[in-house]
Amino acid sequence: MIALLLIPLLLPWALVPLARRTAERVRPDIALWTITGAVAALALGVAACLGALLLPLALRLPALAELAHLLQPVQAGPALLVSGVSALAAGALAVTVVAAARGAAAEVVRLRAAHKRVAGLPDAGGMYVLDDDRPDAYALPAGLRGAGRIVVTAGMLRALDPAEREALLGHERAHLAGRHHLFLAVAQLAGWCHPALAAVIPQVSFAAERAADEAAARACGDRRLAARAVGRAALAATSREAGAQLPTVAAGGATGPVPARVKALLAQAPARRIAPALMAMALVCTAAGASSLAGAVLLHRGVEIAQGEHPSE
Repeated sequence: MIALLLIPLLLPWALVPLARRTAERVRPDIALWTITGAVAALALGVAACLGALLLPLALRLPALAELAHLLQPVQAGPALLVSGVSALAAGALAVTVVAAARGAAAEVVRLRAAHKRVAGLPDAGGMYVLDDDRPDAYALPAGLRGAGRIVVTAGMLRALDPAEREALLGHERAHLAGRHHLFLAVAQLAGWCHPALAAVIPQVSFAAERAADEAAARACGDRRLAARAVGRAALAATSREAGAQLPTVAAGGATGPVPARVKALLAQAPARRIAPALMAMALVCTAAGASSLAGAVLLHRGVEIAQGEHPSE
């Protein structure tokens, strides 16, 4: 049982190269859904397996000690190995919970600060214009009330010509319409569960930016214009002085690997196709789910035996 529950903790490392290939070769909107779904599935598997591995140690607590006899017949492995793995699982779960709590609290603070900066500004057709010379533009997700809005600074508007501005705003509208902040939030939460899943966050962000790039190119009808807008916005943003840190879920048009985004926009529009990386990613998630399920079934059968029942056939 121990081996079966350890496999889902190792499989996330296989997702890192697969996510990179998927983000590069698959149509951006499909890649975004696929990578985020795989990240979420593997994060759930990691959390479930850590919880199951924690049981032997948890049953030593006075409040749960009376239930310990239920798991004694389970052939989990040598007692020393089981205790060691359980202690490691407890430590990993504690680190995960603390990291998630701190990260989520910091993200909420940044999101509130971002909403506070635009509070009271006039809504110009779903857009807030900040009187700030630092070039910046991003899609601000909705708070508890209202809808998401595009935030752009006066410095960014001055850095682009009218056609480039419209292309950049189309990019930010695509972020809001596609609810890309939810994908980024899921990836961030999964990253707190496992270091390999944290390494996939840039691929989720890249897929979201590429999906918004393609939407902007379709909206303006000129891929070269969209590429020029992304490039000039990024150049302007790199020259700005450091400002307030934005929340992770506020996707911006000048973020991510800009050269790769510009190169993709200067090429033909990506076609819908299934790459081998997608199949491999599905196989990794299936293996993690099957291993977790098998470990849970063995645990359940062991409990039934301990209770004097016949194991389920």
